[in-house]
Amino acid sequence: MPESSEVRDQSLSYSLLDLIQGAVVTQAISVAAKLGIADVLADGPLSVDDISKRVGADAKATHRILRALSGHGLFAVRPDGRFEQTPLSDKLRDDAPDSMRGFALLMSHPLLWEEWGHLFTTVETGEPNLPKLRGMGALDFFQANPAYMGVFFQAFGQLSESETDPILAAYDFSRFGTVVDVIAGRGSLLAGILQQAPDVKGVLFDSEVATADSPALFEAAGVADRLTIEHGGPLDKLPSGADAYVFKHIIHDFSEEDAVTALRNAREAIGPDGKLLVIEYVLPENNEHHLGHTIDLWLMLMLGAQDRTLAQYTELFAKAGFKVTRAVPTTAPISIIEAIPA
Repeated sequence: MPESSEVRDQSLSYSLLDLIQGAVVTQAISVAAKLGIADVLADGPLSVDDISKRVGADAKATHRILRALSGHGLFAVRPDGRFEQTPLSDKLRDDAPDSMRGFALLMSHPLLWEEWGHLFTTVETGEPNLPKLRGMGALDFFQANPAYMGVFFQAFGQLSESETDPILAAYDFSRFGTVVDVIAGRGSLLAGILQQAPDVKGVLFDSEVATADSPALFEAAGVADRLTIEHGGPLDKLPSGADAYVFKHIIHDFSEEDAVTALRNAREAIGPDGKLLVIEYVLPENNEHHLGHTIDLWLMLMLGAQDRTLAQYTELFAKAGFKVTRAVPTTAPISIIEAIPA
């Protein structure tokens, strides 16, 4: 009989193997998302033959995908052999609240896999590899590859929209008179803020292209009469005198120098009693599991940017003339870092 320590070591090896094969699970989830298996199971359990016919796939191969994913809590098999939805697989539906289908599709895109294949070079050199691989920066590459850009921004757009309700539940925006949402795209968060706080006025600040569909969004939300749209870039001067300036997933995209510039622009624009609200993944000091750690690797690989701990954000804000007052956690893996003019 082997020693118990040897048995434990073997168990650790298999646990590690399970992590290593995460890429296989990612591809299987992406296939299920692309086929729309979760969508066809939305109305109830189906046999493998029925599922495969509805999604246009081989029945035996479909069964093997479903069997593998069921072991991870995506889909479940009933005693009669039919497969059914689980709460986890339900989030692969295209129309599910907080759907992750877009992210599942992105994670199997061949261009993305090619980029992640160069993570070693980024770690070895400390420099983002995407500009070297593509011969251009991320935004230029997206513009040259619009189909990939659509998949990429749909994925991160769905992820961003899933954070709106947790933000609104965690923070009371009704204390402010005017809120400026900086580089906010269409403005889904600002629309939610104005719905939550009926006495607040909002300023949406982003490029003309990014805000092209914003009027319709705010009209549908019933808050268009309290919205002003101003155009500018991420490092431009900001509308002045507002009570709150919101940066959501913007600061972590910048180099240290550009992050300080953006924050100093807010410092110049903010009213004396105003608040800076930076919404980001705040990395735990003890390195426990956190979504922000993997997002941080994306930033390192593609942009040479980073997510930070609260201590690091506090230091960064001080360089721009802000003092952190608190970090408000949400039910999403993000926090609202609140700061005031120092």
